[in-house]
Amino acid sequence: MRRRRVCVVVTARPSYARIRSALRAIAAHDGLELQLLVAASALLSRYGDTLDVMRADGFEPAARVYMVVEGETPLTSAKTTGLGMVELATQFDNLQPDVVVTIADRYETLATAAAASYMNLPVAHVQGGEVTGSIDEKVRHAVTKLSNLHFVSTELSRERVIRMGEEPDTVHVTGCPSIDLAADVARAGAEGFDPFARYGGVGPAFDRAGGYLVVLQHPVTTEHEEARAQVEETLAAVHASGLPAFWFWPNVDAGSDGTSKGIRIFRERHPECRIHFYRNMAPDDFVRLALGSRCVVGNSSFGIRESALLGLPVVNIGSRQQGRERAANVADVAHDRAAIGAAIARQAAVGRYPGDPLYGRGDAGERIAALLATAPLQVEKRLAY
Repeated sequence: MRRRRVCVVVTARPSYARIRSALRAIAAHDGLELQLLVAASALLSRYGDTLDVMRADGFEPAARVYMVVEGETPLTSAKTTGLGMVELATQFDNLQPDVVVTIADRYETLATAAAASYMNLPVAHVQGGEVTGSIDEKVRHAVTKLSNLHFVSTELSRERVIRMGEEPDTVHVTGCPSIDLAADVARAGAEGFDPFARYGGVGPAFDRAGGYLVVLQHPVTTEHEEARAQVEETLAAVHASGLPAFWFWPNVDAGSDGTSKGIRIFRERHPECRIHFYRNMAPDDFVRLALGSRCVVGNSSFGIRESALLGLPVVNIGSRQQGRERAANVADVAHDRAAIGAAIARQAAVGRYPGDPLYGRGDAGERIAALLATAPLQVEKRLAY
């Protein structure tokens, strides 16, 4: 019996961390053939050399798609989506997969699902059914309606997908694959890792023994004109906290130029500030770094997902994660330096929260691979209204 060809489309730095355990499980499964398609910002060095990280993990892409229109505005996001549909369709025609796997809620995800659907290719969607701020929720729900298989993270997400009209037997609670990585690192611990020696980065080195922060702040696409002002509030609060910080560069989204400019200007004006900046790290190393921190700050889903299982104190800023299910470790604040600073002080003093398996227990990748090997792949969707 021929193995099913599974085309997994990875388009950005965070998408790879979210799907890596599933990639490994698919590659190891006797009934599956992995076709890794790498696209968009995952191919661009300015966003972290994600392709190099994949290769270091043993993955070689079957195809690549260059589709990012530079500019980081709503206009270029729309054009990137359109260009992505054109180029992805060509690669799907070349690869002839049995099923296409798309991840989460980025605009590249929408391009992937739309191109595959119009080519009558079954689509499997990871992380559907969740509620968040910005345009991401619209994209996520649109991808759900374009998909045939749904690998959701929580029971509440499953309920939402079914209420959207999807057949219950196509919606599977697998947990989130990014939790698999967090669980592995938590078992191994954070010792023996020197980020300065391994990754270089920009900014002063500092003694980590007294504790540090990890900061990930991305622009909110529906608030892209405020991106610079928003990141300036966070920079001021982190600087005033008295704790050194590791700060990671933003995603390629509308407003990222404003976020990046705010960071560069702050760095020039405050060369004494103990903030060290990175574009990217291997997923394992990033989780190790976060695991050793006093607090995670910003608006990344890492603060909501993996940090729940790890029990990391989190200061979540602004509307980007609005509505997403969260554990007790998350403190929500507005883009206000005083509020951010006060929340950092409170959360950094906590130590650790009890770990919460809200988004999974560490076996999502294996579950997803098993379902991809056995689940019916129906292109024509049944109505369940």
